[in-house]
Amino acid sequence: MSQNRAILDVRSPRPADHPPARSGRIGVLLMNLGTPDGTDYWSMRRYLKEFLSDRRVIETPRLIWWPVLNLIVLTKRPGPKGRDYASIWNKERDEGPLKTITRSQAEKLAEHLATQAGDRVFVDWAMRYGNPPIKAAIENLLRQGCDRILLVPLYPQYSAATSATACDHAFRALMEMRWQPTIRVSPPYHDDPVYIDAVVSAMRRELGKLDFEPEVILVSFHGVPKSYLLKGDPYYCHCHKTWRLMREAMGWPEERFRMSFQSRFGNEEWLKPYTDETVKELAKSGVKRLAVVAPGFSADCLETLEELDGENRHFFEENGGERFAYLPCLNDSDEGMRVICHIVERELQGWL
Repeated sequence: MSQNRAILDVRSPRPADHPPARSGRIGVLLMNLGTPDGTDYWSMRRYLKEFLSDRRVIETPRLIWWPVLNLIVLTKRPGPKGRDYASIWNKERDEGPLKTITRSQAEKLAEHLATQAGDRVFVDWAMRYGNPPIKAAIENLLRQGCDRILLVPLYPQYSAATSATACDHAFRALMEMRWQPTIRVSPPYHDDPVYIDAVVSAMRRELGKLDFEPEVILVSFHGVPKSYLLKGDPYYCHCHKTWRLMREAMGWPEERFRMSFQSRFGNEEWLKPYTDETVKELAKSGVKRLAVVAPGFSADCLETLEELDGENRHFFEENGGERFAYLPCLNDSDEGMRVICHIVERELQGWL
């Protein structure tokens, strides 16, 4: 029995010919959607091809979707999308804002955890599409001696097209590893009181900076095809609960605190109401002052900075609206980091 204990004791010296191996640390991997490496045609084409080839994102049968993607979409969309990205590009770092913000979130989380666990926890970040890739991040965590890893999909509301595909990519990397680390995945946090309090507190702060009071606040979530809901995806229900809890916390009536879905693609019916149509409808109905917020995004990106603050601002003003405000995502603000730190600390219980 004492001999067995010695064998199992991690402090026991390894044989002289044992290959180098680090262990005993905990890894935390923040995972977000992704961003192209540049705004030029070929960078955009590579990014769009990876994104739109994902069967979690586009469920259209391959025999139908392959020619549409390769002969039409990847020929026409890289140019216009590159110009859209160029309008929000972080020129100082030569990268998309999603990458800038996610890196900062990881750095601030690492600083926070270091005060509690020293160097026992190593934090990294990765993107499902583009760079840095998830597989390389997991390999880096293993090199740092992390034999337990917490995966944190930065999506408050679960969808197969976001949270699941990020985890799929991580699991595919694990399938190729001889010594797999122990894995945990943080759950969606669409109704977590800390998250709801953070988005509402951030909203109130941003509203206080405006020189006008919105008649309506529009809560916009990224859309998915309606068929995904009918197949059992809980995304719509998660979004609706987030919206309801936010409205109750704000104390606004439904007619002044609306909900919609943005970024639809193709001819299939998506979750309704659509953000662009709602913005136009509000302006045409006589609403002059509108604020838009996107709590489903953990960091500002193309869909918030260009689509909401740019395109939908124009829709509102072109149809009679006068004052428009986009309220930023939580990003790496104090409220945003409070949410991320809360989730990570909760899911690391028993490991720390």
